[in-house]
Amino acid sequence: MAESARRPDPTHGVTLQAMIEHLVERYGWDGLGQRIDIRCFTHDPSVTSSLKFLRRTPWARAKVESLYRHSAAHPRKAPPAG
Repeated sequence: MAESARRPDPTHGVTLQAMIEHLVERYGWDGLGQRIDIRCFTHDPSVTSSLKFLRRTPWARAKVESLYRHSAAHPRKAPPAG
């Protein structure tokens, strides 16, 4: 595949905080905790505590980035106007 034909990485230029906020907006804390079962999402979750944990835990951060890529590639359809 030619370099110019590749899709850009949706995580490029997106902060970890922005990824978490996007995922919480899309799935809520409960839904995020179901998709990625880590304590910072399931027990008294907050963006601050999640950032602290994810910045020092590469395997968990990779899961968040993967879910973010998936959600960016599959945006939800807006409800019909009416």
